[in-house]
Amino acid sequence: MDKRSDHIKNILHGFFLSIGTTIAEPSTILPLIVHAFGGGSILVGLFAALLRGGAIIVQLFAAFQAQSYERMLPYLRRVFLIRFFAWFGIGVAIILFGESHPDVTLFFIGLGLFIFSFSAGFGAIYFKEIIAKIFTHKFRGKSMAYRQFFTAFGGLISGSLAALILEVFEPPLSFGYLFMISAFLMGFGYLAFSSVDEPLKTEVARRENSFKRFLRNALDTLKSDKELQVQVSTFLLAYAYLIALPFIILDAQSKIELSAAAIGILITTQMVGAMLSNIIWGRLSGSGKNRRTANLAIGMHLLAIAAAFGADTLYEYMFIFFLVGAAADGNRIASGNLILILAPPPKRPLYIALQMNIVSMGMFFSIAGGLILHISSYEILYAITSLVLLLAFLLSLRLKDERESQLRE
Repeated sequence: MDKRSDHIKNILHGFFLSIGTTIAEPSTILPLIVHAFGGGSILVGLFAALLRGGAIIVQLFAAFQAQSYERMLPYLRRVFLIRFFAWFGIGVAIILFGESHPDVTLFFIGLGLFIFSFSAGFGAIYFKEIIAKIFTHKFRGKSMAYRQFFTAFGGLISGSLAALILEVFEPPLSFGYLFMISAFLMGFGYLAFSSVDEPLKTEVARRENSFKRFLRNALDTLKSDKELQVQVSTFLLAYAYLIALPFIILDAQSKIELSAAAIGILITTQMVGAMLSNIIWGRLSGSGKNRRTANLAIGMHLLAIAAAFGADTLYEYMFIFFLVGAAADGNRIASGNLILILAPPPKRPLYIALQMNIVSMGMFFSIAGGLILHISSYEILYAITSLVLLLAFLLSLRLKDERESQLRE
């Protein structure tokens, strides 16, 4: 465990994947792409949810299959291949159909995003299991913090690349080129992680006779583990920032001039927030203070949404996206480490799937946000988001960190 080569490959995977996916960042670029082809606020919310949350449909089934696997890497490589072609296909569809057939273009964008995210439901289970096998608890926190630091750095590069392509090429060709070029860039990350040294898993759970029985056992596990209940509730509600986030850029567009350079600046600012924050998250996680990480991250999201109420300059929106980038990485570090600490090794795929399946429902909060905005205003949207985030913060105070979990065991 804790091999330097695997640590580097983990970082490279996050770095190149970030360069690729930030091209369609759901809080900045994606809403503008959907809007350019005639999509309204509801469709913006739906597509943002597809990109972030399509994976939840299959995560429990993936865990049902994976609990008896000794190695996950062969299956993860198949997921990588599917995701590459789904992302590349979005770019092809935009170039082929573009503005001449906007409805067809939007359909293929939605289909590509769904396949890309749907396949991640399998990939997330395999990836988490591999990470748990190749790193110890404390080193994993450090490795993931390094990964997220360079993921944010990749986002900086991506923001500059996106701004350049949007400046040089006219829409919709620029949107198509964004997806096609980024598909090849994320492919380098897929190749890197495909070569990690995954050991055989010795503590393998016996697979149930049917998926129905597996679901029954999963429900029993959730009912009996109070710490798991607190954890999934906290991180589900922590996703409430997505109720408002995809629409902040549209609010900004109505108040300030959003040139290609300004969009690139906002993406860059978000990635800087993520990158710098990982210095803090890595130290906290490496010290076993995952609860403190969650407290701070949720608080930062709450502050970002509160700042959106009165924002009307580029600098204020830069501050908002800086906080969003920092908070998102903090939540990711805390939730990922806490579930791997909490889960017994034979039941690790089950615990991972339970948390991810329930928490990932929060990725669909942007659909609710689109509906709220459609019938009300930005002020009401921000107010509802703030209230739910406040509840998430209060719940996060009940989380158990590594030391308390070990005492319980």
